[in-house]
Amino acid sequence: MTWLLALILLPVVGAVVVATMKANDRLALRTALVLSIVEFLLIIPFWASYSPSGARLQQTSSMDWIPGFGIHISFGTDGVSLIMIAVIALLVPIVVGALGVTDKLPPGRSAGGFLSLILLQEALTIGVFAATDVFLFYVLFEIMLIPMYFLIGGYGGPNRQYAAVKFFLYSFLGGLIMLASAIGAYSLAEDKLGKGTFDWATLVTVVRDAPTGTQIWLFLGFFLAFAIKAPLVPFHTWLPDAAGQAPIGVAVLLVGVLDKVGTFGFLRYCLPMFPEASKQLAPLVLVLAVAGVLYGSILAAGQRDMKRFIAYVSIAHFGFIALGIFTFNEQAMAGSVSYMLNHSLATGMLIVVVGMIVVRGGSTKISDYGGMSKVTPLLAGMLLLAGLSTLSLPGTNSFVSEFLVLLGSFVDHPVYAIIATVGMVLAAAYVLWLYQRVMTGPLSGDALLKPGPAPVESDTPAGGGAVTAVAAEPVAKKTIKDLGGREIAILAPLVVLIIGLGFYPKPVLDTITPSVQQTMSAVNGGK
Repeated sequence: MTWLLALILLPVVGAVVVATMKANDRLALRTALVLSIVEFLLIIPFWASYSPSGARLQQTSSMDWIPGFGIHISFGTDGVSLIMIAVIALLVPIVVGALGVTDKLPPGRSAGGFLSLILLQEALTIGVFAATDVFLFYVLFEIMLIPMYFLIGGYGGPNRQYAAVKFFLYSFLGGLIMLASAIGAYSLAEDKLGKGTFDWATLVTVVRDAPTGTQIWLFLGFFLAFAIKAPLVPFHTWLPDAAGQAPIGVAVLLVGVLDKVGTFGFLRYCLPMFPEASKQLAPLVLVLAVAGVLYGSILAAGQRDMKRFIAYVSIAHFGFIALGIFTFNEQAMAGSVSYMLNHSLATGMLIVVVGMIVVRGGSTKISDYGGMSKVTPLLAGMLLLAGLSTLSLPGTNSFVSEFLVLLGSFVDHPVYAIIATVGMVLAAAYVLWLYQRVMTGPLSGDALLKPGPAPVESDTPAGGGAVTAVAAEPVAKKTIKDLGGREIAILAPLVVLIIGLGFYPKPVLDTITPSVQQTMSAVNGGK
């Protein structure tokens, strides 16, 4: 058994075990935490076994599933899938450890049920990133919607059912359209080879030689599914609702990892399989990308809910990622892939910190907070660091990614790069606006103050006259405390990576660059 299969099977076994612990929340939490930490530790030998100078797909394994149709259960990894598998293995222990710190389960819901769905989601998502059979990829692409649907619909906010159904239907419909294109690719292989196959490497060599018109139709099926998942404007409308209603830990996985399946799909399927179609339709995608940067930035600035704010920030960031991919420039594409990782870290930390704020105040409304740094200086510092990483400040992990995207894009598409740069300016404005509203100034807001402090009457002047009222000093709620040891431990890995990769991104860039070069070679080697 390869390390990759172990990474997929361990969370599945863990999900089954934890699901039996519905009567003991503490045992379920400890078991899930240990299993998720072991899963992360397995990433170390898994990463060490990967050779950037080796074959495109490594740690491969395959077995027959439906031989009559050339369908296999086959897995493998390249530099892009490696970093996404690593990031979900990092985020899941954080999500599990934060249960009770950032999330309170609804009445009647058990930690065992919640955590078993989290572990199952981890296994399915790793499987999606590792699948090398297109039909297997489609099956996992659709099945991974199920635990997320129940996590949002069963444990989310007041409008959780609407958000869960909208999330499921959007992604499920996109998957069905992708299946139609996959069947079309299968038919092309059957015509050329005499037998159909869903093997990714074989389809790349077959479909890339198809007429451009055929490629375009097949490309659109895959692209639509990935654009919904990414999410690109105008296919994004499910994300603010889903992220706004999802529990904090679920939002971390939804915005930090599941969305990356879309941009991963562009790189793994759209570009190598349909190089001519990708080039023909790239101008349209670039327009959608820069539109997403501006649209997400402008709407983020107008949000009054912190979780929806983060969702719109992410829409803007996905615009940057798509811009770098469809520029067909090696620097820009490398920037996009590293952005996929760095966005997961920065946004994951931002969501977790927001969850810690919400637990203290009981509200996600920005207007319910003010001057919080006076009572929670450490928490304020964590929000500032996450925000600075989100706006790509030099010295944080996201800066190098965004710089590479803009630098590479400017070479071939200067107008789009300039427009996207406006998004950087807007990012600084809306992130600092959030921090200023929540953390600076006098202590204020219904979430932080005891209701109705009574005015204090001054003494009546000796010569008579009206009594003057002096406003009482605001009284903070006793529940407002700064970060504790457990919360610091949860945030520490993200802090280390955000700062460490900001100053030394070489390990990530060395890992992804060969895969980017191979993708570029596949595109440029088309007809």
